[in-house]
Amino acid sequence: MRSLKTYLPRYLWFLAGVLINSFGVALITRAALGTSPISSLPYVLSFRFPVTLGQFTFAMNLFFILGQVLLLRRDFQPIQLLQVAVNAVFSAFIDVSMGLLSWLEISSLPMAMLVLVLGCAVLAFGISVEVAPRVLMVPGEGIVQAIAVVTGRQFGNVKTAFDATLVSTALLLSLLFFHRLQGLGIGTIFSALAVGRFVDLYNRRLPLISRISALGART
Repeated sequence: MRSLKTYLPRYLWFLAGVLINSFGVALITRAALGTSPISSLPYVLSFRFPVTLGQFTFAMNLFFILGQVLLLRRDFQPIQLLQVAVNAVFSAFIDVSMGLLSWLEISSLPMAMLVLVLGCAVLAFGISVEVAPRVLMVPGEGIVQAIAVVTGRQFGNVKTAFDATLVSTALLLSLLFFHRLQGLGIGTIFSALAVGRFVDLYNRRLPLISRISALGART
């Protein structure tokens, strides 16, 4: 019972962070200036095939989880298989959020920029809330961590290269399928630069993040 009381709040905060992340991704996407780097590849594919952004995100993240298992082998922690469930929730709620925001009509560039900045702020808040309890990794971060461990590179450097690879692949597919930029734009670059800044700001300034983090420190 004591263990349940200890871990349940942490997992609930983690789940809340994942749901906020999903909404942030949808909000950035609805700005119609391009989506976040991690979502760039499934977003471009969603224009070409009759599969939603959330469904492609689910499939991509399954490959990321498999990649962790293959790279880490015996060092892969079995509890991280819960990433499959996290992936299902995250991906499904992206589509739910896209539906909830279907009313949002972008009528001008200033409005698009406003929605983009708001989406980056929401996504960053979700990341801060998700990371603070220190329970699980989401697939996109898990595969980066696995590559960093195997190669001996710093996480930040691997993350930058990984995001750049996703965006480059999405760019090539966009040009191949549509002969123009489709689903990519200034919003992709902006979110890549801005989300981390927002995360740092929340982690330094928001007492809520410190309180959530303290839950993990007590275990």
